[in-house]
Amino acid sequence: MRKLSISSKYTIEDIHKIREWNYERRKNMSLREIVEDTKAGAKQFMSLLAAVRTKTKAA
Repeated sequence: MRKLSISSKYTIEDIHKIREWNYERRKNMSLREIVEDTKAGAKQFMSLLAAVRTKTKAA
């Protein structure tokens, strides 16, 4: 699967790219696999968010 690239300005085209990328990635997954994939992504996002918050508090 190709890597997703979005612009630094985050436009409506980027939203369309993300939706298309997610569709292509998940179109052959079962519902259970989609839920697991979503939870894994959320866990990764929460880790990144916690790191940013920690860095912001230290500054």
